[in-house]
Amino acid sequence: MNILVLNCGSSSLKYRLIAMPEEVELAAGEAQRIGPKTAEPSRIVHRQDTRESIHTVPMASHAVAFEQIMALLAKHTVLTPDAIGHRVVHGGASFSQPTVINREVIGNLMAIQGLAPLHNPPATALIKDCQSRYSKLPQVAMFDTAFHSTIPDYARTYALPKSLRDDMGIRKYGFHGTSHQYVIEEAARWLGRPLDHLNAVSCHLGSGGASLCAVVNGQSVDNTMGYSPLQGLVMSTRCGDLDPAVTLKLLINAAGSTAAVEALLNKSSGVLGLSGMSGDIRDVLSAVPKTTKQSRRMNRTAQVYLWRIRKYLGAYLAVVSRADAIIFTDTIGESVPLVRWSVCVDMEFFGLKIDEKRNATAMSMPADVAADSSNVRILVIQTNEELAIARGTYRTLRQHAPSLSDSCGGGM
Repeated sequence: MNILVLNCGSSSLKYRLIAMPEEVELAAGEAQRIGPKTAEPSRIVHRQDTRESIHTVPMASHAVAFEQIMALLAKHTVLTPDAIGHRVVHGGASFSQPTVINREVIGNLMAIQGLAPLHNPPATALIKDCQSRYSKLPQVAMFDTAFHSTIPDYARTYALPKSLRDDMGIRKYGFHGTSHQYVIEEAARWLGRPLDHLNAVSCHLGSGGASLCAVVNGQSVDNTMGYSPLQGLVMSTRCGDLDPAVTLKLLINAAGSTAAVEALLNKSSGVLGLSGMSGDIRDVLSAVPKTTKQSRRMNRTAQVYLWRIRKYLGAYLAVVSRADAIIFTDTIGESVPLVRWSVCVDMEFFGLKIDEKRNATAMSMPADVAADSSNVRILVIQTNEELAIARGTYRTLRQHAPSLSDSCGGGM
């Protein structure tokens, strides 16, 4: 079964065509600069086998981008999709597992668009277009929040009046679930442990967003993100944890403009706000300050960033009790040894001991950078959200249509 995975951004559309259950990538790419005209033309970067090609085409919407992607795939019969798997950032309270798309599902997606105003609307519009144009092609929606549906009620409840929580759907949802679930499954396989017996802390440290996930018996029991992706760690441009009184103060200063405050907390804070020079912690760690003042600012930025991760790691190690592993993944988690070292060093009281040489030289993944004497393994695993979506789509379709052949001819 060839599954076309679509990852819809606000102005981009990533795609991968994966043969399942063999998990072989047949083609991949990204439609870039979708929407209004920009300084550079919209284009599709398409990869097949070992070749990469760039196709400059006007793409006013994600629907047009999708049609152009389908046209590229149609040039080769072996690239015919049999099903589509969509990444949807927010499933709200309506969706707690991968879901086969139908009219009712689309209606429910329309009702929760406000929970993720930057991500859900374009994804929902694309789903509607795919359903309209290729009605015979089965589609599955995968939700970043779904993996966290197992978070206990006491851990996802905010201390607000019940009427507010119920009427407005205010609760912890958690995010990055697709990535956390993928690396947890890979860690269980790597360690040779049944997934339902694995206790771990997953550290998804991206160059943009970042979150930690506490996992007990293979299930999420807490995530540093909350009602929105703003809560938790210090991220590229997001502030993470903040005293609510600060938000109220900012609203007063902004004359009640919620848009201005939201933009400040989401786009001008985090590493960028702390450093004043970059939203990428790698730039901060490698910067050569020109003045003592600048040096102090770079050091403080790194300290704040690392302290928040370390604090949550300690808290989550207490939550999971006897941890089998700490997992580092995504751009920063996979490629910056200094971050892993700074977060894990001097944590022997948790049974955690990182090996300096292994950590510094870990290149191929998965890798175990813990010392031999460490009771908790420290794993570096490359995330693969698209493959996770393909796996979830495949499993879901097999459950709903057992007779569906693995060698379908496509519904185009």
